[in-house]
Amino acid sequence: LQTVAGIHFKNIQSLKVMPPGPHCTQTEVIATLKNGREACLDPEAPMVQKIVQ
Repeated sequence: LQTVAGIHFKNIQSLKVMPPGPHCTQTEVIATLKNGREACLDPEAPMVQKIVQ
């Protein structure tokens, strides 16, 4: 998946937040878009933090 800093909220169909674990040391935020594609969002980006809250 490509990591992006932000996606317009209206394009997001669902959002998965996966905490750090043995497979990855960072929090992962995966957005499923309305067009069926998935994108990995940068959890440090201000816009992503706003969406997650």
